[in-house]
Amino acid sequence: MNILLLGGGGREHALAWKLAQSRLLTETGDRLYAAPGNPGIAEHAELVVLDATDHGAVIAFCEGQRIGMVVVGPEAPLVDGLADSLRAAGIRVFGPSKAAAQLEGSKGFTKDLCERAGIPTARYVRTATLAEAVAALAEFKPPYVLKADGLAAGKGVVIADTRDEAEAALADMFGGSFGTAGAEVVIEEFMDGEEASFFALTDGATVLAFGSAQDHKRVGEGDTGPNTGGMGAYSPARCLTPLLRGEVIERIVAPTVRALADAGTPYSGVLFAGLMLTSEGPKLIEYNCRFGDPECQVLMMRLEADLGELMLACAEDRLSRMPPVKMGKAVALTVVMAAEGYPGTPAKGGAINLTGAEAGGAKVFHAGTAKADGALVANGGRVLSVTATGSSVTEAAERAYAAVDAIDFSTGFCRRDIGWREVAREDAAG
Repeated sequence: MNILLLGGGGREHALAWKLAQSRLLTETGDRLYAAPGNPGIAEHAELVVLDATDHGAVIAFCEGQRIGMVVVGPEAPLVDGLADSLRAAGIRVFGPSKAAAQLEGSKGFTKDLCERAGIPTARYVRTATLAEAVAALAEFKPPYVLKADGLAAGKGVVIADTRDEAEAALADMFGGSFGTAGAEVVIEEFMDGEEASFFALTDGATVLAFGSAQDHKRVGEGDTGPNTGGMGAYSPARCLTPLLRGEVIERIVAPTVRALADAGTPYSGVLFAGLMLTSEGPKLIEYNCRFGDPECQVLMMRLEADLGELMLACAEDRLSRMPPVKMGKAVALTVVMAAEGYPGTPAKGGAINLTGAEAGGAKVFHAGTAKADGALVANGGRVLSVTATGSSVTEAAERAYAAVDAIDFSTGFCRRDIGWREVAREDAAG
């Protein structure tokens, strides 16, 4: 069947690369389309111009090109209800409905669901005005965790060490620093522990574990500086042991899927749980309604199953007939190369030369790239995800950084310590 992939970042390049290997395409000669795509995605798919906010145009394209399934990469079209429009037109889609996508679209929605379903998470208060939020700070101890309720491109969380910092951050949020995402703010108690990401596929009834990863959100080495969309990741996250993974499914993911089904808004697609591994057990930080970026890149490098078949099973409500998802034993690690100025205003137009970067087996996924006069240039904040595998995090990191060092991107930068926690544990284990 023909497949349409929506999105144009590093996550979508990884999905395009893996989808192009699916028997749904390779055995039929059918086509993979991508909108808007990027120069890397163009190696695997035919790029088309489509506005994902124009549901009618997307549906018309699907009908005209005999699209059998639409894969929605980013969160915004899902929160906007594109999956609902496609399903109403009889088009299969991998991704949740607008109602179910509120798991990512509203922090307050998710916290309320957790409270009703008894899902372990941080104590919280929802606030709708600056005065209400400032008053609510008295219910918490520093550091204060402040979250813009809506979508903020992964940057809507502030951890304030003092009351003054918290009040200033709240003033920024309610003052419009995150746009409409900050119209409401959730204040949470600070959770201490190690973060990890867990991914599962679901068709609204069946849940299949997909894999784990550990992301690096801060822009600076040693986890310093402002939050970003993610500066690197590795998979699997070994801190999320088999016992803990079972607990996450039983106490967090499965109850969430049941609660949404019981509410008449079943969740279909990938469910991405951001977790804190506390002394009291795993607790939910937040949900995302799509694959993470850059977590998707490392998951796709390890996936040994047919991604297209798995997505189609979700879309057709037959995930119960699929075997457990097979992931390779190798570790995968990705390093994000960002443009100068990120996560503020990135410098665009910097020349990029990738010659020799993949010679050692690494894979370079494009995120914010474009072509200018036939040459590859930076066209966003996070520009490349340089990904490699190895028998350990240490080995995967060595291979990924060797590929980074082979790339000529003078206006780019990266963290040099991706995977540092697990590298330290590997060193200590000898």
